[in-house]
Amino acid sequence: MKWVTREHAKVDRIACPWLIKNFVDKCAEFLFVPADQVIQVAKEQNATPFDVSNVELGHHGDECSFDAIMKKYDLDKKDPALIELAEIVRGADTSNRSLTLQSEGLLAIAHGFSMNAKDDHDNISKQFHVYDALYSFCKWKITSKK
Repeated sequence: MKWVTREHAKVDRIACPWLIKNFVDKCAEFLFVPADQVIQVAKEQNATPFDVSNVELGHHGDECSFDAIMKKYDLDKKDPALIELAEIVRGADTSNRSLTLQSEGLLAIAHGFSMNAKDDHDNISKQFHVYDALYSFCKWKITSKK
């Protein structure tokens, strides 16, 4: 399945592909296009748009696109570590930077990778390791509370 979003990804537009690849669609293909072309490309390519205005898998209220994907695919009910990770991403991708201790750091890391990557696909390949590590951290955090 194809998924499309705005180019020059930072937090949510990297976190969402990580979530999709790992928990929704292992064969996902991601398209990064100028913001004003996302809906057009979605129609032309039969792709699911995410992290743009006025789409199901976008920001709604205080929640970011990662949250929308979690809800749509019922991931918010299945995995406590993903719920923890969603809070980190939400804090980094919205104005609520103090939501978690890790949110401000994730924002800094995401911006740094974005500046150092040659394109969005290179950025994904580098940053997926960050989300793998954060997910492992969240699993550890959940199990250490027991």
